[in-house]
Parts: sequence; structure tokens; C-alpha cells
Amino acid sequence: MLKRVLDVVIASTALLLLSPVYFFVAYKVRKNLGSPVLFRQVRPGLHGKPFEMIKFRSMKDAVDENGNPLPDSERLTPFGQMLRSSSLDEMPELWNVIKGEMSIVGPRPLLMEYLPLYNSQQAKRHNVRPGMTGHAQVNGRNAISWEEKFKLDTWYVENQSLWLDFKIMLKTVKKVLAKDDISAEGEATMTKFTGTREQKND
Repeated sequence: MLKRVLDVVIASTALLLLSPVYFFVAYKVRKNLGSPVLFRQVRPGLHGKPFEMIKFRSMKDAVDENGNPLPDSERLTPFGQMLRSSSLDEMPELWNVIKGEMSIVGPRPLLMEYLPLYNSQQAKRHNVRPGMTGHAQVNGRNAISWEEKFKLDTWYVENQSLWLDFKIMLKTVKKVLAKDDISAEGEATMTKFTGTREQKND
């Protein structure tokens, strides 16, 4: 309950204080990438319950001759890369926190299609609300493997505390300022998760 209260207080305060930045980023997204300004996607929340996560759009609309989206590396513009490296694209998620769909700290919400790919240990990441930042984000983010990331996520779920949350938030500020671990090696963002080969059906 205290974590939820702190989530609302922190998210509401941040949204109020950063509102000029929020509207400036929205203007720049509209100018550089066009409409829509916000990217909306259904993600799994607490206990895997779907919710609509919102972010500032960071990729342009670009498809191949069959109408399929081009790879991230071809759709991610320098402006979009700047948004991601500064984490400004994550600002609208403060609304998700206020609504109770996300927390400030928790495992990052991934794709719905990943749900059946988790083994029993990895699935524990959905025992808490997903977060804007998390233990995996301050310990490698997109530069570590999926297996390492899930181990960090489940460790957080099993050891969560308000003190740990505060430490993760402080480390997040340092990571954002240093712009560390934005992408996986050789990728524009992060490679797609296809399941853990060993113990996949635990």
C-alpha cells in the first residue's frame, strides 16, 4: 500500500514539474515524426493482465512492399534515438503509474506475445506491477541477455523493498545521464525474445 501511495505522489509530482518538458517533447515529436505523437501498445501488467502502455513515439512509420514494418534500425531516426537515450520517450508512462497499471520501479512491461515463452521462474516477473525502471535497467538494460535480464527481474520480485526502489531510482538517474546500455550489441534496440531453450517448459 505504501509503495502504491509513493508511486502516485512521485508520478503526480513529476508530471506537474515536468509538464513544460512534456509539452515541448510532444511538439518536437509532432514536428519530427508527425502524428500520432503517442505510441500505444498493449502490454502485460500485474499477473499478466493486459493494459495499454503509452510512450512518446520514437520511430517513423516505414513499411516494406508487403506492408510490414521495416526493422527498428531503419525506422529509428537520430531524433528518436535521442529520445530513447535520454529516456524522454518514457515520460507518458507516468499516466500509467497514476492509473495503477504500472509502478515507478518494477520489471519492464514487455510484449504480450512473450507470455507463453516464459518458464515458471521467469513468469514471476508478473507477480508485481511493471515499472518505468527496474533492477534489470540499472544493471545492463538492453546490453545484457534476456536470461540475465529475467534473473534480475525475478531477484527484484523476491527481494523488493522501498529501500531497494529508492536505490534503483537513484541508479536510474545516473544511467540516464550517462546514456548507458541503450541498445543490445549490433542492434538498434533489443533483440526479440524467442524463449529460453533450457527449462522452457518448466
